[in-house]
Amino acid sequence: MSATSRPWDKLAAGLAFLLGLATILGALGSQYIGGLYPCELCLEQRLAYYYGLPILALVLLLWNRLPLTVWFIAMALVAAIFAWGTYMGGYHAGVEWGFWPGPTACTGVGDDFSFDQLNDMKPVIGCDVVQFRFLGLSLAGYNALISLAIVLLLIGAMVVQARRRRA
Repeated sequence: MSATSRPWDKLAAGLAFLLGLATILGALGSQYIGGLYPCELCLEQRLAYYYGLPILALVLLLWNRLPLTVWFIAMALVAAIFAWGTYMGGYHAGVEWGFWPGPTACTGVGDDFSFDQLNDMKPVIGCDVVQFRFLGLSLAGYNALISLAIVLLLIGAMVVQARRRRA
């Protein structure tokens, strides 16, 4: 197979899917196996994976059967979802570094409390609390970088597909 006939667009989209899948599985594993409880912003960042990955999986499964316009719309939608995920990861990392305040839901003083609620309590983690850092970055920072990589891979796939159609 020559370099010009390789399906670079499908490879980039597939890599974006695998990167996203590994990321969300890692987040869920760190919660349920590793004991890292997510804050409100952590949970909100996961929405990009919950919405974007199923759409991308459908695009990959129906790759040669989708009309080109539908393919571009779906790819642009997934890229936009992960662009939002990039923003959320960056915003959360900024809250953790103290660059700006986080939402009051996870950095404020909270609601009234009754001692009867102690039996049903789960750990509440503040959005400004970093539970894990690696090489100076928190998981929110890595999520921002991974989401950005997914966006770039998807945009790359769309550019390759557009160039192929123009040729």
